[in-house]
Amino acid sequence: MVKKTPGIVFGILMGLLVFGFSFWGIGYSLGPEDATLKLLLYIPAYLFLFIYVFLLFSAFNLNYRVEDNGLVITWGLSKIHIGWQEIENIIKVNGKSNLYSLFGMSWPGYMIGLYAAKGLGTVRMYATNPWNGFIYIKTSKGFFGITLIEEASPNLLQSIAEKSQKAIEHINMDAMDPEIKGESIQDDNFYHILFRLNIIFLAVFALYLAIFYPGSGAPPFTVLLLVLAMALFFFNIGNAGRLFQFSSTGGYILQVIGLAVTGLFIILALSEITLK
Repeated sequence: MVKKTPGIVFGILMGLLVFGFSFWGIGYSLGPEDATLKLLLYIPAYLFLFIYVFLLFSAFNLNYRVEDNGLVITWGLSKIHIGWQEIENIIKVNGKSNLYSLFGMSWPGYMIGLYAAKGLGTVRMYATNPWNGFIYIKTSKGFFGITLIEEASPNLLQSIAEKSQKAIEHINMDAMDPEIKGESIQDDNFYHILFRLNIIFLAVFALYLAIFYPGSGAPPFTVLLLVLAMALFFFNIGNAGRLFQFSSTGGYILQVIGLAVTGLFIILALSEITLK
């Protein structure tokens, strides 16, 4: 079994905050005369909410089980059975990997979907926190990444090796040639500065509206600016990691665009509120 991690708690709190405010903000800022715009905003919002709830629900039922005829990975309502004869290689990945999403989603304590691990290859992640190590299982069905949690499943790796009759290979990502491993967005200080500035801008914007908007007489549309800024922020961080692998400048530009747009929205909100 997989130990339940803080990733579930983080996912719940983040979902309530982001989606709760977004739906309230759209409904509050747009009236009956804006029905078309409201619909255009609600449709993607509900779509992403459905996907998020599905991923969050599945996180509650993420586990790995060793059976007589194979390894079973359970994720949500789905089960992936990997027969012992289908396993080709078992690799214990140590150190900090360079992972980026091809078609997946992650937040602290949870990673799911198709990822690329520079220096290793593609991997279907069913993991909690693989940044500092994971088990990379190559099979005839594809390549899978799972996380080893000693206190929950102390003998999982050894059991998989014994059942599949495969030797455990070890790869230290920290010792890998940087030319092969590539540069990780997680280790880029300038990107992290831009990322944190985006969060600060959003927090300042939200705090300003919370303090000065009530009773200001500013139009409700002002609140929608924060909703749009939040949406752009999550769009940017969802694509920056992938773009960064091809061009670090591209990753920076996405964050700079987020800063510029949020800054512009703050200026618009200031003018609307202070001029009333």
